Amino acid sequence: MFQLRNDEPDYAFLKPDLNDQTENKKNSYGNNIQTVDKSSELRGQSLNINGDSAVGDNPDRYKQHGFHFTADNCIGCHSCEAACSEKNDNPAHIAFRSVGYVEGGTYPDYRRINISMACNHCDDPVCLKGCPTRAYTKYAEYGAVLQDPDICFGCGYCTWVCPYNAPQLDPVKGQVSKCNMCVDRLEVGLKPACVSACLGNALNFGVIESTPENRVQAKTEIPGFPRTDITNPNIRFQQTKSMPDEMSRTDSMSVKYHKNRKTDLYEPVVDRKKGIKRSWSFSKLRSREDPLVIFTLISQAVIGAFLMMFAGNLAGIEVMQNVVASPAYLPMIFAMLAFEMLALFLSTMHLGKPHRFYRAFNNLKHSPVSREVAGIAVFFNSLGLYFLALLIATQVTDMPLLYQVANISGYVALLSGPVAIYFMHKIYRIEARPFWNHWQVLTAFSGNMLTLGALIISLVFVPVFLYNAQTSSVGALLQFTALLMLAGLVIEGTGHIFHARDLNVKGREGAVSYYEQVTTFGKTWILRNTLLLLNIVLATVLIFSGAEIISLIIWGVLIASTAIMATIGRALFYVLVVPTTMPGAFFWKNRGFEEHARESGLAQMPQVGVIADTH
Repeated sequence: MFQLRNDEPDYAFLKPDLNDQTENKKNSYGNNIQTVDKSSELRGQSLNINGDSAVGDNPDRYKQHGFHFTADNCIGCHSCEAACSEKNDNPAHIAFRSVGYVEGGTYPDYRRINISMACNHCDDPVCLKGCPTRAYTKYAEYGAVLQDPDICFGCGYCTWVCPYNAPQLDPVKGQVSKCNMCVDRLEVGLKPACVSACLGNALNFGVIESTPENRVQAKTEIPGFPRTDITNPNIRFQQTKSMPDEMSRTDSMSVKYHKNRKTDLYEPVVDRKKGIKRSWSFSKLRSREDPLVIFTLISQAVIGAFLMMFAGNLAGIEVMQNVVASPAYLPMIFAMLAFEMLALFLSTMHLGKPHRFYRAFNNLKHSPVSREVAGIAVFFNSLGLYFLALLIATQVTDMPLLYQVANISGYVALLSGPVAIYFMHKIYRIEARPFWNHWQVLTAFSGNMLTLGALIISLVFVPVFLYNAQTSSVGALLQFTALLMLAGLVIEGTGHIFHARDLNVKGREGAVSYYEQVTTFGKTWILRNTLLLLNIVLATVLIFSGAEIISLIIWGVLIASTAIMATIGRALFYVLVVPTTMPGAFFWKNRGFEEHARESGLAQMPQVGVIADTH
C-alpha cells in the first residue's frame, strides 16, 4: 500500500460520494456508475499492489471514478505533469499527463484554454480491445483501466486507437505504459498525485458525475477535446468563461476548433496555417512504420500471386496452367515464401520487444492485430506445406498422398489469404484516425493484391517463357496479367476518388489529412496519381497487344511505374494520418518542434524530452 504521511493535507484526501444510491444510477453516457453488483465475486479482491495483499476500505471502491477539470482555473504551471512523472519515475520523453492549450480572439481580447489530460479510464476502452497481447484490464476497483508494461510487446497499436493519446510508447524500453489512476493512493483514501499537486485547483477527482465542491458544471465536452462517443471517457469539465467562436492550436498540427452554433460544441476543422504551396517532402515520407510499408506490400503481392496461379490453374485458364506446369513454378513458390519470411521478420523487428512476438495471438476475440497475425500465419504455413509436399512429390513418384496434401494445403492458403487481407484492413479501420477509417483501405489493399500479384507473376514467367521460346505463352501471359493489374488499379483508383471526396465532406481530422496530402506532400501525391493513371493506360494497351517488342517495352515501364506508385502510396498512407488527439504546446506534444530538435541537435539533450530518430 501507499504510505500515508503524518502531515498529509486535507485537500489530498478523497471526498466520499454523498449520493451513495448508485446501484442503478447511470452516468452521462447511460452506463452504470457502480462497476459490479454487490453480490459479485470480484468484490473484496486485492489489487496486489507491489505484492501487498491488503484490500482497501474505500467505501466507493466499486464505483466508476474519473477526473474533473475546471479549465477556468488552470494556469498552465505543469505541476500535474511533474507530480505524475515523478511518482511514476518517467523519463523526460514520456509523460502520462500533459498540458496543452488552444487560444483565440484578437488583441486585446485574447483568450486561452489550458487542457490537462491523462488516461480517462473510459467505459468502453478501445485500447483494451485493440491490444493483441491483452496487456490491458478494466478493473472493478474504481473502474480503472490498467496496463501491464511487462506483458506489452511494444507494437503501439493502443496508441493508434486511443482518441486521447493516453498510452505512451517508449521506443527506448520498447513498451507502452500509461496513467494507472494512482490506484495505490486511492486504496488509502488519497487523490491521484496529479490532483494533489494542482496549484490552481483546476484538477479534481472522485466518483464520476459527482460535481466537486464549488463547481457548477460537469460537461463532457470542451474546446480541443476529441469526440466522446468512441470510448465514453470518464472525465468531466467546467468552463464558464465565454470563448471566441474559433480556437487555434499552437502546435504544428493543422487543426483548429470552430463553434457549431446549433450544438454549441467546438468541432475540429482545417487550419490552413501552412498555406497552399505544394511540396515533395520526400524526406518526410519516412516514419516509424516503414517496416509496415514493406510488410503490407509484400504480403499483398505474395497472397495475390498465389491466388492467381492456384485458382487460375483450377479454373482451367490455359496461361495459368502453363505457369503451374513450368519448371520455374516451384522456385517461384520458394521465392514467395522467402519474401514473405522477410516481410514477417521486418514486421516482428518493428516491435519494441521482438522476442515476445508470440503474444500477438493472445487477443483473437477482440483485436484485429491478433486476427491478422493468425491469418498471415495460416497462409504462410499452408503455403510452406504446399511447397514441401509438391517438392517431395516431384522426387518421389509413388506417393500420391503428397499431391493430396499439396491440394489441401493449397486450398487452405487460397482461403486464408483473402481472410488475412481483410483483417489486415480491419487494423486500420480506427475511429480515432479518420483518414484510415474508410472503405478505401480495403480497396487499396485488395487492389494492390491484384496489381502486385500479377506484377510478380509476369516478372518471373515472362523471362522464363521467352527463354524457352514460348512466344504464344508470353503474349497470353502479358494480356492476362495486364487484365488483372488493370482490375486492381481501377479498384484502387475508385477508392482514392471516393476517399478524397468523403474526407472533405465529413471534415474534422480527415479533412486535415487531405489538406496535408495536397500541400505538404502535394507534388508527391500528384506523382502517385499520375503514375496510377499512366499504369491504367499502359495496362489497357497491353491487354490488346501481343508478344511484340513494343509490348515488352510497355510491360517493363508498367512494372517500374507500378512499383514506384505502390511504394509512394503506401508511405503516404502511414504519414498522412491525423489522429483525434489533445492539443499540444510549443515545446511539448508538438511534432514540428520534435523535428526541429532532431535536426538541430537539441534531441541530444535529455532534458528537452525528445529522443533521436529510431527508424
